[in-house]
Amino acid sequence: MLDGHRLIDAHVHVPVLGSLKPAWRDWARDFGRPGVLEEIWDADGRPRPAALDRLFADEGVDTALLFCEYSPKATGYQEFDDLLPIVDHNPERFRPVANVNPHLHHPIDRELTRQLDRGAAALKLHPVHGGFRVDDAALYPAYAVLVERRVPLIVHCGTSSFPGSTNANADPVFVDTVLRDFPSLTVVLAHGGRGWWYDAAAFLALSRPNVWIELSGLPPKRLPEYYARFDLGRLSRKWIYGTDWPGVPGQAVNARAIAALVPEDVVPLVLAGNAAGVYAGLSRGDEC
Repeated sequence: MLDGHRLIDAHVHVPVLGSLKPAWRDWARDFGRPGVLEEIWDADGRPRPAALDRLFADEGVDTALLFCEYSPKATGYQEFDDLLPIVDHNPERFRPVANVNPHLHHPIDRELTRQLDRGAAALKLHPVHGGFRVDDAALYPAYAVLVERRVPLIVHCGTSSFPGSTNANADPVFVDTVLRDFPSLTVVLAHGGRGWWYDAAAFLALSRPNVWIELSGLPPKRLPEYYARFDLGRLSRKWIYGTDWPGVPGQAVNARAIAALVPEDVVPLVLAGNAAGVYAGLSRGDEC
């Protein structure tokens, strides 16, 4: 709990460091808490679940969604199965999120089903690092699985500075195409349109009840500027708190800064209630 509110961090990375390109470690050191790699990862580059659990408890994080990523063109590999020891250590605090890449997983629906059966709360796609567009027909079997199982899709919707990124693939217009063909699919826009698409992301979230904006990688004090064309009180009802940890100095300070921007009755929704209602298996029935 943080200041009496449940806190869900909906965007966390805890990979095995040896499976990543050096740019990822540089990113974590440049933007994260000083010494975090040495604090949480052991000498072999494997995360220490107990240390991570203590840190997140100290930050007030009740639940964290752990991301994986198969992006050899950009950051490297963050394997889904590498997350499971962390989840096993404290399944009350940690939940994995699935990831697939149409260039690597065949048949894609089988790999997605495998990860969902291991407890994934959502599917996250990273078109910018993975080198594909979300309206690629190769992904449609995966979307059919999500609709059938009522599991949400998270889409990286923002620019990335990692070498090998294809930023054009983050355009929300491709998400709009997917929603045309899968109108009941719940979609979360990670990074909320960061870079060039804030207006498009906000428009999608406000015009469709099943589209949400997730705030990872966005400095809280800049949110009124990023979404200046919209009523922040109304738009914030579609926000989901996330940090992109470890690329953030602290989770609690970010959460408090965001809470200070929104109406009092919206605070519990942004910090946990919206996420609890969207992601599979997170609802406790007390936030929404």
